[in-house]
Formats: sequence, C-alpha cells, structure tokens
Amino acid sequence: MGIYINPGNDGFKTAINSEIYVDKTELIAYTNKYLDTEQRFICISRPRRFGKSMALKMLAAYYSRGCDSRELFSGFNIERDPSFSEYLNRYDVIFLNMQQFLFGAKKQEVTDYLEQDVLEELTDEFRLDEGTFLKRPDIGLADALRKIYAKTGKKFIFLIDEWDCVMRERQESEEFQKKYLDFLRNLLKDQPYVALAYMTGILPVKKYGQHSALNMFWEFSMLNQNFFEEYTGFTEKEVEALCRQYKMDFSEAGNWYDGYRFIRFKHVYNPKSVVEAMHRHCFSNYWTSTETYEALKIYMDMNFDGLRENIVRMLGGESVKVNTASFQNDMRNFRTKDDVLTLLIHLGYLGYDAETREAFIPNREIIEEFENAMSVGGWPEIMRIIKASEKLLEDTLRCDEKQVAKGLDRAHTEAASILTYNDENSLSCAIGLAYYSARKDYRLIREFPAGHGFADVVFLPLPTSGKPALIIELKYNKSADTALQQIRDRHYCQALEGYSGELLLVGVNYDKENKNKPHSCIIEKINMR
Repeated sequence: MGIYINPGNDGFKTAINSEIYVDKTELIAYTNKYLDTEQRFICISRPRRFGKSMALKMLAAYYSRGCDSRELFSGFNIERDPSFSEYLNRYDVIFLNMQQFLFGAKKQEVTDYLEQDVLEELTDEFRLDEGTFLKRPDIGLADALRKIYAKTGKKFIFLIDEWDCVMRERQESEEFQKKYLDFLRNLLKDQPYVALAYMTGILPVKKYGQHSALNMFWEFSMLNQNFFEEYTGFTEKEVEALCRQYKMDFSEAGNWYDGYRFIRFKHVYNPKSVVEAMHRHCFSNYWTSTETYEALKIYMDMNFDGLRENIVRMLGGESVKVNTASFQNDMRNFRTKDDVLTLLIHLGYLGYDAETREAFIPNREIIEEFENAMSVGGWPEIMRIIKASEKLLEDTLRCDEKQVAKGLDRAHTEAASILTYNDENSLSCAIGLAYYSARKDYRLIREFPAGHGFADVVFLPLPTSGKPALIIELKYNKSADTALQQIRDRHYCQALEGYSGELLLVGVNYDKENKNKPHSCIIEKINMR
C-alpha cells in the first residue's frame, strides 16, 4: 500500500465506521460501466464539502490492487450489482490530491514535485527485471507509465482530487494554469494505460476561448449532474430516514439544507450540513461557517449591469434567468453578470434549474450568508428592509392593516433603488424581502398554483412554527379589497391541501403612477379545517 499507488481502503473504512454514513456505493456501478471505454474520463464538479473526497476514497478502496475490500462493502448496495466481484481490487490505482501537491511544492514546480514523488513510488512498486528505466533522470511520469504498460499490460485507474485547486489558488497566473493543464493532458489523453480517470473539483474544466484544455473528459457539474444526481448530495429519502433516526424535524431540515434541484432529483440536500445537524441535534448554518462570507461579497459587489437587481430578486424569492454558456470555468475572467451567477452556482451559493435555466437561492443556510455579505456595506437599502421584516411579520400576525401597509410601502420604495418601481413583479419581490425574517418559520412560494390561477405570494408555516399560513395578493391602481376578493373568487385557499389552522388573507394595492400615494392593505383571518 502506498501514498499514491494503491492507497488501500483505510479512507473508506473510516467513512463507514462513522456514526453517520449514507450508502452511495452504487456510484461504483457507473464507473465500472465506463472502464476501458471512450467515456472513461469523468470530471465531477461540486461545491466544497459535498462528498467528493469521500467518493474517491470509496473508489480507491474498491479498485486498489493489493488489499481485500470485500468485507468492507458487505451489505452495501453495490454488492448486489453484477459487476461488483468482476473489478473488486483488480486495478492499480494512482490517487492524486492536487491540493497537497500545490501546498507541498513550495518553490518547486507543482508538476515536477508530483512527478518526482509518484515516480519514486512507481519505482518501488514495479521492480521490473529488464533494467532500471524508471530511474533515468530524464524520464517523465507519462513515459514511465507507458513503459510499464508495454512491459506488463497493466492499466491504471487515476483518482484525482481537487483537480482545480490551481485555478482557484493561482488565479492570477494564466501561464501556470496552462502548464498544469498541459501536464494533465499529456498524462491522461490518448494514453493506453488509462483504464479510468475520475477527477473531482469545484469548477468544471478550464476553457480557453471556446475549447476545453481537457476535452476528453465527460463533465458533470452543478448545471447538470445527469446520472450522478443522487450522488451529488443527500436525497430527500435519505434525509427523511436520518431525521427519523435522530428525531429531527424533516420540514425544518428541508428549510435549512434542501434546494439543489436537478432533472430527476428535485430535492438534493447539502450533505455536510445535514450530518452536522443530526450530530449536534440542532439546525444551524454549518456549511458556510467553514468559509468567510467575504468570499461571497467579492462576487456580489462586482459591477456588472443587472447583477444587483438579480441578487435582490433572488433574495425576494424569485428565480432569475442565467446564460451559463460564456463562463470560462475560472474565478478571474468575468465578462457579464451571467458569468458571476454561473460561478455562484458552481460554488453552491445558488441552485440551478436546468430545465428553466434559472438560478435561485436554495435555502435558509445560504440566504443567511447573503445577508452576512450585505451587512458589511454596499447594500444599505436592502439591509433596512431586512431589519424591518421582523416587525412587519408581527404587524401582519396582529392583523394591523395600517402598519402592514406602511411597512410594505417603505419596503417597495427602498427596493425601487435597485428594482423598477412600476412593476408588479418588483412589488412581489419587495414583499418577499419585506417578510425576510418569516423564512425562519415559513416556506415562501412565489406564483403558487391555486384554484383558478396563481396566488402572488404564499407563506406556508413549518409544522413546528405554530403560526398561521399567509396568502398575499397584489394589485395596482385598484384597491386592497379587490385583491382580497380575487383570493376568494379564485378559491386560492382550496389549494392549501392538507393544511389546517389559521389562514390570513392579505390584499395589497399601490398606485402605479404616484409613489407618494400610500399603499393600502386589508387582512382577513379564516380557519381551515
């Protein structure tokens, strides 16, 4: 067992010995399927702490020659797959954590340092009778592997963790990045010794112009994980099972950590945060607490036309259209707001719906991070709305129509510094912001399908909140009573199937032409049985 060559199964053993381990072993069935095929180059990009390294340790335990991992996989899903025994511990694995090489190289070139260390292990591992060609001072890693393959017929599985750390840590050096990518290309592309290359990072493969430097890779990112969706994070069923086991509220878990949406799996949860919440028996912000909010603020404050408006709309509960095609897959070259938003999707600060091509803030954990980033300056109008939101909710629950009208008027006016005032969607967004604090106890739904139409804004209470549901209907140049009547006439209340308890109907009207004319509000309380 080596550091890089056939690292064994200790990493996976540690994972399954942990108090919480969610079985993701069926991932192996996919990698087995693509061994020695044109699709054997797989690049998985996900946010930090989304289980990338754990998956690599599992693959190392499964494929590494020289260890017996059968018992470790006993009882897990992959054991039932027909390919399980065929490839178990049958390959020589080369495991490379690029971040370790980057930090360990010091003044030496990263690729030189990597080749030196891995070649040293290769020399020890493959003691061939025909000379000592691996000890030639001028031999490179790719040359050595080609010679090993020619003499032994053995192919290798490459497991590469943090492949993109060079792009993230050395953003300023295009030359350094190109040299690194050329090294990976030479090591992997068209090489007969590669049975599988499984590479993970946060960013997809770096582009230069319209071309990928590593165009042999089959990429799976937060824009489209395809058949790796259920291995990206925890699924709804997995989180529900954990909540039952640890006696935690499943709805609250969804409010905090759900929101990463894919084509087949509409509810994918942040795995790091779910595990922390179960261990600590407390819902809180765990994922973003491992990195300063200033990293997010840098991107939020970039001066691209429409970026601030898009962020405010998402804070208000909307989704926004994003063109992800122009993003160069790095953290330095931004040309439009869409490039910034695409990066935030890859970093996990935004969710993405591939079918509608829209981005959104996925959950309470992330929205708190946006609030933290705004609180240190640059967003005073939005922070005033957010700070006033607690009182607005209290006034609404007391059915204080005058105070609610005043609060919504102020929020609409403040938001108009970034959004268009004379726009019904802008008012709807402003209301989402105005009730910002309600998200601790409610799930906000914009354009809620209800009766014979769509309710503008609905707040559904979490089961443990004990608060009433809210249906808010917006009108302009009419009356608050007209808005309330529409809720009744179109039977919006009937759409809250399964809900029982108090329900507040809130009708709001504003004058589209005259900002100085105050908003009006009518609130009606009913009981749902």
